[in-house]
Amino acid sequence: MLRPLLWTQATYIMVTAIWPLVDIASFMYVTGEKTDVWLVKTVGALLVPVAACLYTHLFIETDHRPALVLGSLTAVAFISIDFYYALTDVISDIYLADGILEIMFVVGWVCIARARRSRRPETLR
Repeated sequence: MLRPLLWTQATYIMVTAIWPLVDIASFMYVTGEKTDVWLVKTVGALLVPVAACLYTHLFIETDHRPALVLGSLTAVAFISIDFYYALTDVISDIYLADGILEIMFVVGWVCIARARRSRRPETLR
């Protein structure tokens, strides 16, 4: 389950990060007008390395706990922002759909963490 989750979340983050950098007009058509376009582009630029880090874990044999932390906490951050600001009518309701998707990412990470924890020998718990 780790590889599909890494691939899906990294791709989703990368696409949504690059989109406003490449075509802010279509991004705002879907997500609503923005007053601080520079901030939208800054967030997009900062999310590119997040996605790249998650992609990296697809190709290296290493401890995947850092990917679990990065993927799950990135999703939690978006859940918090999406729901709070969409429900207070600061941002478009389309962000509620993003929040639901982010919840699914968190559920995936929790399932992975639980499965890995149950496979550890009793002496390491």
